[in-house]
Amino acid sequence: MKEKRVLWLVLLMISNASAQIKGIVVDDFNKPISFVNIWVENENISTSSEENGTFLINCLPNKNLIFSALGYEKRIVKASEADNVVLKIIAFELNEIIIAKRFETKEIEIGKVKNASYQAFENGPRIDIKFFPYLAKYKRTRYIKQVNFFTDSQLETSSFKIHFYSVNLDGSPGAELLNKDFLVSVKKGVKKTFFNVIDFNLKMPKTGIFVGFEKLIIERNKLEKEVPDSNTGKATIQKTYFPYVLYNFVESAFIYTFSGGKWNKQTKQDSNTPSDKMSVYEPAINLILTN
Repeated sequence: MKEKRVLWLVLLMISNASAQIKGIVVDDFNKPISFVNIWVENENISTSSEENGTFLINCLPNKNLIFSALGYEKRIVKASEADNVVLKIIAFELNEIIIAKRFETKEIEIGKVKNASYQAFENGPRIDIKFFPYLAKYKRTRYIKQVNFFTDSQLETSSFKIHFYSVNLDGSPGAELLNKDFLVSVKKGVKKTFFNVIDFNLKMPKTGIFVGFEKLIIERNKLEKEVPDSNTGKATIQKTYFPYVLYNFVESAFIYTFSGGKWNKQTKQDSNTPSDKMSVYEPAINLILTN
């Protein structure tokens, strides 16, 4: 009887053991899709597909994986069946092209934080965003010319994605304002990094805009180093993914983060702060507007 119980426990442990799930993400034409956001449903486990569409993730085989990428329909697949994941291409409706004359004779920078103190965090390929409300004084400088990030990297070159979102009626992040990925590279060091976006012809919407970044868990962003264990003295391999985007500690009424395949909102009700606003870490992002 005792042996049966031991055998049952061993089988239970095996069935609940995480496995390394390997696969590839492709489109309808069997073309690999790079930098797909991949999450274990309802868990804080995630990764990104490589440039050739391949991915590795550790999770239980019976868990669901959520695959999302700009320009493709989101898909949920059982981990044990994710060796070849096909994402359907979304057919974008082309908007009427309006050629507008930009003068670029005036510029203002928005999003600066008083008493800024920058911090960095290790996180998965989640999307952290910052909300920029529209103000009447932006009327004469409505074009978004430049996005500024404060970054930290120990690699010569590392990459992440930049996202622009409209604002829904309930104040949540809406549709992407670009119809393709905006992948950027940053250099080694702690610095303010500038990205020119004037060619996208983005205007500051009167409902405001969300701007954010997506960290990519890919090989070219990875730095490995040996770290000795303080108890055993044995060295373990520590993996770090760059670049870090730095954050400011600010007061805000809400903050959104995309993780687990969905947008998650944190408000004052989720914290113990007595004021109308709560203290949160917000990505250190500024915008340059022009006319």
